[in-house]
Formats: sequence, structure tokens, C-alpha cells
Amino acid sequence: MSRKTGESRTPQLILLFDTIRWEEKEILKAAQEKNVEIQPIDTKKISLDIEEKEYEGRIAIQRCVSYFRALHVTAALERGGCRVVNSFNTTLFCGNKLFVSLKLVDSKIPTPKTYVAFDSEGLEQLAERIGFPFVMKPLVGSWGRLSALIKDKDSLNAVVEHREYMFPLYQIYYVQEYVEKPGRDIRTFVLGDRTIAAIYRVSAGDWRTNTARGGKALPCKITNELDELSVRAARAVGGEFVGIDIMETKDGLVVHEVNSTTEFKNTVPATGVDIPSLVVDYLSEIEKR
Repeated sequence: MSRKTGESRTPQLILLFDTIRWEEKEILKAAQEKNVEIQPIDTKKISLDIEEKEYEGRIAIQRCVSYFRALHVTAALERGGCRVVNSFNTTLFCGNKLFVSLKLVDSKIPTPKTYVAFDSEGLEQLAERIGFPFVMKPLVGSWGRLSALIKDKDSLNAVVEHREYMFPLYQIYYVQEYVEKPGRDIRTFVLGDRTIAAIYRVSAGDWRTNTARGGKALPCKITNELDELSVRAARAVGGEFVGIDIMETKDGLVVHEVNSTTEFKNTVPATGVDIPSLVVDYLSEIEKR
């Protein structure tokens, strides 16, 4: 990748974003410190001719907050010969909780018992069959938003009443068994074929443990079991850089979500693992190949 003095070239690496968060700033900073050229592209401001191959041969890391923007930008870029981390398929699966659950079950990865109903009547019948409590989550969403612990029929009716007036996507009811856990869950980070970091997300008094909801990040030791399970979950969705959400149960570890544009702002100080630097190294290795 050498060039003559004074000659410039288009950086092979791209960082795709729609909002610059701490994570994106740190990836760009790590690249600068390593003298690696990476081009930040605001996906809200680009347009693509799907018949052209403007970005052919380049490597991009997908960091859009918007699931739908990430999905469609990735599809267009891949058609044009750009390698995107994570891929369209991975983004598609990870952005929809039902799709992730289907992949986990297909790969025989332990996961909470999961159900889906397609209207309120079907949901009521499901509730009668499985009993309370259970957890209901939106198919698309992050940070625990719109997730609800359904304890009885009254709470079920209240949630359904709101859902019925929302976008039709929210009227597909994704339900998981309520898992008793020790006030925490585990978030691991898989890059390539290894688990590079892990944290406990300790609840701040809510049944949800998301750090975006006040959960505290504490370092978690990466055991062989945790590494193997995390890598298997990443492979189930074809993920190259993903976050795996894992719960500790009396019967062992279970995976309940896989995230394709995972945040790591709280993980770096908690673990001391320089995730942005490792991401840049990974992208650089792909470029060399």
C-alpha cells in the first residue's frame, strides 16, 4: 500500500456513521495514532447509484445507530463490491430479535424459551398457555426501550393497548420466558474469531441491566466456556464484530441477544481493553489480505 511522495490515494478503510458517538471518535483516533487512513462517511449525506461500484474493493465498518439506514446502506455498498463489517446478513439478523433467536436455535445455542404471536388475540392465547410472568420485547430496538416484564393480565392488556396504536412492526409480539438472574447479565465482545472483552452489566434496580438505563459495567473474566459460547453465537449470525448478551441461569449460560453495532464506551474503562485499537487492527488486516 505504499505510494510516491506527494501522491495521495483514497483511504481503503471507511467508517460509516449517522451519529458520531464516543465509539466512532475513538476508532478514528486509534486509526490516526496507528497512522492508518480511514475515511469517515456520514450516511445521511451520501447517495448511491446502485449500478455503479464507487466503493468497490474498499473495507467499511458499519456504525450507524439507525438499524434501517445501516441495513440499506450496507446492502447497496455490498452490491457495489465493498466489504462491510458487519455484513448485510449479520445486520439483518442482529437488528431483529426474532431473527436472532431463530439463528441461535438453528445453531443449537442455549437461549431463553421464545415465542411469537402475530396479533393481540394470538398473544392472549399464548399468555394463557405459558403463564405469567414473561418478557415482551419489540422486534427492533435497543437499550431496553419498550421491553416490558408482563406479570399479569392487567399489565398485558396495558402494553397491548399501546402497541395496537403504534407502527405495525410493534403488533408482532416477541415473547421470552422470564429468566431469574443474579441482578446482572454478561456482555461479551467478539472480534473475528475470539472474545476480546467481557463485562457484567449490573442492574441499577430495574429488571433490565442495560448500561444505557443506569446499569453498572464491571469486568468479567473470559472463561473458556464464555469464549466458546460467545464465538458460537457470533458465528450463528456471521458476525465479525458483535456484542453478545448472555444470562447466568441455574442451568448454565444462555444467549438472549446479538448486537451488530454494539457500544463499548463503558467496557473500555471497566476492562482496560483497547477495543477501538483492536478494531482498527482487524480492519487493517483485512485490507492487507
